[in-house]
Amino acid sequence: MKPSRRREMAQHAVANHSVSIRVACDAFSISQTCYRYQSKLSDENALVASRLLDLTAKESDFGFGQCFLYLRNVEKREWNHKRVYRIYCELALNLRIKPRRRLKRHTPEPLKEPIKSNQVWSIDFMHDQLSDGRAYRLFNVIDDYRREGLAIEAGFSLPALRVIRTLNQLLEWRDKPQMIRCDNGPEFISHEFTRWAQNHNIRIEYIQPGKPQQNAYIERHNRTIRYSWVSKHLFDTLEEVQDYATRWLWFYNHERPHKANGGKPPLMAA
Repeated sequence: MKPSRRREMAQHAVANHSVSIRVACDAFSISQTCYRYQSKLSDENALVASRLLDLTAKESDFGFGQCFLYLRNVEKREWNHKRVYRIYCELALNLRIKPRRRLKRHTPEPLKEPIKSNQVWSIDFMHDQLSDGRAYRLFNVIDDYRREGLAIEAGFSLPALRVIRTLNQLLEWRDKPQMIRCDNGPEFISHEFTRWAQNHNIRIEYIQPGKPQQNAYIERHNRTIRYSWVSKHLFDTLEEVQDYATRWLWFYNHERPHKANGGKPPLMAA
């Protein structure tokens, strides 16, 4: 039984059964300090609870870690993590985690961590469907340094020329990368794409077939996109997808905490 519950029982005994405080404390195994304790942060605790409820309702894929990092680094709240976690548990906001079967896998070769922007970009595709069943694709681009999202391009067909067009649009406002990491998809091994990279003096690093962990940064980014909005919304048109993707990318870069950046969004990280 929690000390707070034993304190309530001791206070009830003193108030209704003419028992002294000392006897009641001995009977319920609490100190007199615990008996006389009065919370001074009840109003602020209500504010913490309110912010947690609002945050988890808006971003249903946020666990405690993401919620606390958002409150600390984005909203600049100085609340202690133990206090926030206690209120988080009292509100029963814990996300259910499905246990996974442990498999023996070979230890993947660790990725080299970039030390500056535009050193390595990672690119990849995602797939989903509109409400009428038509399949669409997302072309995602990130800067591996600070995991900054650079582009999300939506389309029913995204051939090599569309990929090149998206990258050219990025180069209009951003320095070119030294290297682009990608898989062996037909768009990325095409003559058009390799020629474009050669003309811009950009090296392409292809991962080994069947080794997505070698492109782990963009794969983790894809998972974030999948669980944050792609799997939560059913869109009617491709324009709706592109509009939502653009607004979400701003949120991802400016407000969504990222553990790789010490709990700060990509553009807030030093």
